[in-house]
Amino acid sequence: MKASTLDYLKLHLIVFLFGFTAILGKLVSLPSVEMVFYRTLLAAMGMASLIYFRKKSFAISTSKDFWKLMGTGLIVAVHWLTFFGSGRISNPSVSLVGFATCSFWAALIEPLAKGKKISPLEVGLGITVLIGLSVIFSIDFSHKLGLALGIASGLTAAIFSVINSKIVTRISAYTITLYEMIAACLGIVAFFPFYQAYFTDQPLQLVPSWTDWIYLAMLGWLCSVYAYSQMINLMLKLSVFFIQLALNLEPVYGIILALLIFGKQEVMGWNFYVGTGIILAAVALYPVLKRKYERHFNTSPQ
Repeated sequence: MKASTLDYLKLHLIVFLFGFTAILGKLVSLPSVEMVFYRTLLAAMGMASLIYFRKKSFAISTSKDFWKLMGTGLIVAVHWLTFFGSGRISNPSVSLVGFATCSFWAALIEPLAKGKKISPLEVGLGITVLIGLSVIFSIDFSHKLGLALGIASGLTAAIFSVINSKIVTRISAYTITLYEMIAACLGIVAFFPFYQAYFTDQPLQLVPSWTDWIYLAMLGWLCSVYAYSQMINLMLKLSVFFIQLALNLEPVYGIILALLIFGKQEVMGWNFYVGTGIILAAVALYPVLKRKYERHFNTSPQ
């Protein structure tokens, strides 16, 4: 299936919504774990309602696919925990830049998972992303743990994206999203005892304020039910690497929004913005370089 202009515009909207999640995560007063619990719960409820009213199928043909979706949902939970945890211990800008490494991980993981050759172009651009990160680290950088968690969120995003790109060829994106959100929610519930025993000395905070409910609803329904399911649908037409590379534009929206909303606390050193510029340059160059690479490959003597 070929991608249309509308598909590229839709991807652009999804990137914006995902970039906005870092801002919403900062605005919610609940701790990260409780916030992810409510996000996944609301997303599962919203997707179940959508499937029911659109008279789509809840069924999964094989138990193997069921357990694969449940396992992938747990990876999604880890992704959101590391992403929002990064934003909390540092700031949204740092978490977004760490997440931008997802394209590097996708360049390595997708070919291995699909039995294809690793593309030198994609690996090269992925390494460019890592160079950008090294520039950020080049002088005293006070958010190392936050950036490490952001990078972990990029790795887990690449993993579940590759898995979903294979599953969506036989299961509806809506059904995939439903079961993965259920699994993510159950995974967070199972994590609660370990969270309280080893990660916090505070009781669980499970009573959101009314403003929290607004932000959580946006996270669960707009940024999960819509954006997540539509991204899976786009995997039928676009490669995981291209989608992940486009998602590197999240920092553009996220950093601009963070500066507008949070002000001076989001202002970083010069090395942060130079490194971010290198990362984003990889996104802009990819379509041009890919066309030249494929043209050269197709015209070279075999």
